[in-house]
Amino acid sequence: MVGTILFIIILVIVMPVGILMSFGALAGIVGYLAKTGVDSDHVGEDGLPSERLAVAQSNPWAGPAEVETSGDDES
Repeated sequence: MVGTILFIIILVIVMPVGILMSFGALAGIVGYLAKTGVDSDHVGEDGLPSERLAVAQSNPWAGPAEVETSGDDES
């Protein structure tokens, strides 16, 4: 009788939780690998990120970025 109760607990509680946790870890690994692959596709020949990659990696809570202007167009 005790073995039957333990078997039911394992089937109803332990296995579903273990399966869900393993899929969460698998999703994290797949997401990291996909992001790394896409990021490497958006790096230019000079080694700098493209404009889209720079925007994707920016912090949206940091506010507007400072725009650097060259000193050539001073009036």
